[in-house]
Amino acid sequence: MSSWKTVALGEIAAVERSSMQPEQIKAGTTYVGLEHIESGGTFLGPKPVGAGALASSKFQFTQRHILYGKLRPYLAKIACPDFSGICSTDILPILAGPKIERRFLFHFLRQPVMVNYANSRAVGVNLPRLSPSVLAKIEIPLPPLTEQRRIAEVLDRAEALRAKRRAALDQLDTLTQAIFLGLFGDPEARGWPMATIADIADPSPGSIRTGPFGSQLLHSEFVDEGVAVLGIDNAVANEFRWAERRFISEAKYRELKRYTVHPGDVLITIMGTCGRCAVVPDEVPVAINTKHLCCVTLQPKKCLPSFLHAYFLRHPLARRYLDRTAKGAIMAGLDMGIIKAMPIPIPPLPLQHDFGRRVAAVEKLKSAHRASLAELDALFAALQHRAFRGEL
Repeated sequence: MSSWKTVALGEIAAVERSSMQPEQIKAGTTYVGLEHIESGGTFLGPKPVGAGALASSKFQFTQRHILYGKLRPYLAKIACPDFSGICSTDILPILAGPKIERRFLFHFLRQPVMVNYANSRAVGVNLPRLSPSVLAKIEIPLPPLTEQRRIAEVLDRAEALRAKRRAALDQLDTLTQAIFLGLFGDPEARGWPMATIADIADPSPGSIRTGPFGSQLLHSEFVDEGVAVLGIDNAVANEFRWAERRFISEAKYRELKRYTVHPGDVLITIMGTCGRCAVVPDEVPVAINTKHLCCVTLQPKKCLPSFLHAYFLRHPLARRYLDRTAKGAIMAGLDMGIIKAMPIPIPPLPLQHDFGRRVAAVEKLKSAHRASLAELDALFAALQHRAFRGEL
């Protein structure tokens, strides 16, 4: 442990709430809302506002401030702007004083232990907020300025490596989109037949199904091991991932066997976070799906899972259909009937196979990048832990 003294944040920085009324806001001023800050500090397209576009007062900030999201502090919406502007009053501008380096304070506040601490001090059930007075009382370690700068530089370099890896993953997603639209973008011009998802599903009963409802499967019937139960968390990333593990007994599975999920099935979330889509991998163990998922078993001689997955997420025809029938971007009205009736072009199978091979190659690259990013995330967490204990 270090011998650094600790001080309250309010002693070495100021939580500034210099407000600006709507009529004072000039056209072209950059506005930052909570929606413009990612967890971890990346900005998501803050834009200049027009005169009269904002109806309530905002806080002013400069490139010398840290922006700290006080609403739902567990989201860790903390950022260092390199521009001036105005922000939502749910964001607190913090101005570092002469005794503390801004980016040292930024890295300290965003480490998981401090995010958890801030969240534990937030008030409110549905919309927890951290008050400025509580934020000002947070204890901050205070090494010499030269050491603060060194620590900030080390963490900045590590964060830059993580950012590059995330950017590479984003570029691979863009590549998949480009491949898909290049092969399948204009089905009408190519004269491909149109069908619905019901037409391309396996003809056997229950090939498009949701999971057990109500008393068919109670939470109390989950066990520590047995037959897996797939839910929203397995598809929410738009690719299949193991997340929370849920199981039912073999005896319960025999009751619910008609909800069995098969390799190559396409999962679509229809409750909670709606409209996410994933393909069940070949190596999946015996499993069923919950009522939160619509599971589609396809006729492989008509449509491949990789094509339906990409079509649902990426094709303009699919997105327009969902916007019209499922209540827009959040897809609050998405249900099995809408999925069955979704129109879909049927490209030649060789073309679908070609797309599947290309996507598999991209996914292999993405898997390698994800593994590297996981290592960088672990390294960054270790650096954070050591840095603020004086062990870096």
